[in-house]
Amino acid sequence: MQPLTGIRVLAIEQYGAGPFGSMYMANQGAEIIKIENPSDGGDMSRSVGPSFLGPEDSAFFHSFNANKRSVTLNLRSDDGRAVFHDLVRTADAVCNNLRGDVPDRLGLTYDHLAAINPRIVCAHLTAYGRTGSRRTWPGYDYLMQAETGWFSLTGEPGTPPTRFGLSVVDMMTGLAMAFSLVSALLAARETGTGRDMDVSLFDLALHNTSYLSTWYLNDAVVTERLPRSAHPSMTPCQLYRTGDGWIFLMCNKEKFWPILCEKIEHPEWAEDERFLRFPDRLRNRPLVQELLDEALSQRTTGEWLELFSGQVPAAPILDIGQAFSNPFVTERGGIQEFPHPTRPGETYRMAAHPVRSSGDSVPNRPAPALGEYTDDLLRSVGYDPARIRSLRERGII
Repeated sequence: MQPLTGIRVLAIEQYGAGPFGSMYMANQGAEIIKIENPSDGGDMSRSVGPSFLGPEDSAFFHSFNANKRSVTLNLRSDDGRAVFHDLVRTADAVCNNLRGDVPDRLGLTYDHLAAINPRIVCAHLTAYGRTGSRRTWPGYDYLMQAETGWFSLTGEPGTPPTRFGLSVVDMMTGLAMAFSLVSALLAARETGTGRDMDVSLFDLALHNTSYLSTWYLNDAVVTERLPRSAHPSMTPCQLYRTGDGWIFLMCNKEKFWPILCEKIEHPEWAEDERFLRFPDRLRNRPLVQELLDEALSQRTTGEWLELFSGQVPAAPILDIGQAFSNPFVTERGGIQEFPHPTRPGETYRMAAHPVRSSGDSVPNRPAPALGEYTDDLLRSVGYDPARIRSLRERGII
């Protein structure tokens, strides 16, 4: 019994942000019914390469849709909306990640659905919001990073503006949607009344500037890119050279500086007036970098990590392949196996879900085939075989 077992969510979603958020709920036991259009091949991410588990069954799609159920349904038709309303009667929530003007047009808002199910929660994830001058604009992660300042903070000074390496705006907005849905669901269970909940890629990206925007809004501090991915105010907190590559140090509490100095056999630096406190080290950051580069170059990254052994916060610089070959990933159970969708007896692997519920086994159903659960779900709400056949023949499901 996962924490959200018994919760049914109808998800009108595609690609990344919405599916990522609803997958978090699915991994906690919620029944996520993914509604896909039967006339256009469903979620377009089913065909996103380069890696596939089968025809039109991309590894990308599986990365965002594990533990869900797929139902095909054309919400643009009157008959399709009637079927949808029958499903809404059985559901706790509806979520979507459509363009800002589309939820109202398709009847996915609380105003449209309250008469059918007054407890229904409607969570909307849009690019720029459901109101305002950009409600009809399409939008994607990298655009948000560009406009809200992220590009100006990523990469080395003097190089072209650079995006963050992952679609983290999509992923965090998906999580914000899931959080808003569950929060509103708690209230609906207390009051008997649902509501709309809204989150947008733009708002999330802007909010995630966090302390950097607070510095600007109150003291006009415009944070810029720093060499070697350095922290804007803490030193040492950046990349340093070792005997065989790089290491990232994060001495983000004062207590770590003397420990680092001791470990690298320069205890005198801990008492040097130029390096006593964060402000001192910040003023002398180039010198700190020069001294640490020289000292750390005497050993390999692996040797330093063994020597620091959790006493000095440090990490190696790994690529994706090296990251998943890390023995600590195995120790943490960081890779999860799923039954292969088309090859019985075989499995495929993905990064394990990071939220772990004490005493509960982790769900591991592969992402569903297009419309895999359509008949089962419609039968469960009272549709007989003849009616289901008629809906399919007319392209409604």
